Amino acid sequence: MRQIFFDTETTGLSPESGDRIVEIGCVEMVNRRLTGNTLHLYLNPERKGSEDAIRIHGLTDEFLADKPRFAEVVDRLLAFLRDAEVVIHNAGFDVGFVNAELARLGREPIHTVVGRVTDTLTMAREMFPGKANSLDALCKRLEVDNSNRSLHGALLDAGLLAEVYIRMTRGQDTLVIAHESGGTVGAGDLPAVDLSTFELALVEPTAEELAAHEAVLVDLEKASGGKSVWRPAVA
Repeated sequence: MRQIFFDTETTGLSPESGDRIVEIGCVEMVNRRLTGNTLHLYLNPERKGSEDAIRIHGLTDEFLADKPRFAEVVDRLLAFLRDAEVVIHNAGFDVGFVNAELARLGREPIHTVVGRVTDTLTMAREMFPGKANSLDALCKRLEVDNSNRSLHGALLDAGLLAEVYIRMTRGQDTLVIAHESGGTVGAGDLPAVDLSTFELALVEPTAEELAAHEAVLVDLEKASGGKSVWRPAVA
């Protein structure tokens, strides 16, 4: 399974208001192991950055002036992302900016290129309800060293996200079970079990759990750009 951990830095918070991407960072993982293959791009946004944004990422207008424009790197970016699962923290933000850049060029949105988009913010809210779930908060909670993160940087943050993701999904490391003798036992070697002998208890969700589930669905609806298929059509 090929995954790309993805992050952007931007001139501001709103692509609808004309804010643009100034940095893209991509880190590749295959079968839950980092490959060392990355893509790191600085971009000329063709507009001035906001003071608040520059304070966050440190990328000044002067530094970005001679960098390539998005149109010059779009094919390289899409080739790197093609068919992969793209993992993003707060995916709605980054996907919104990427789709705005693609729309300016008359290109199809990102979901037509990648295999799927996974939002680790949604995952974190499910795992740690009611807690801070920023990337910094997750690094602290999951003991990921982010001491070099004095400023936000797309490639650095994508790498940190990969480490956070591994720790969030550590129970999924392998489907192969170690045998006591030192060998391994695959799923096909396990004895058959008659599941009809088991009775599963039905546990009804509480009102709080239903509310938390609804909040997750709302986040997914936003991240998919209103293209969810799990909600019934509203008359």
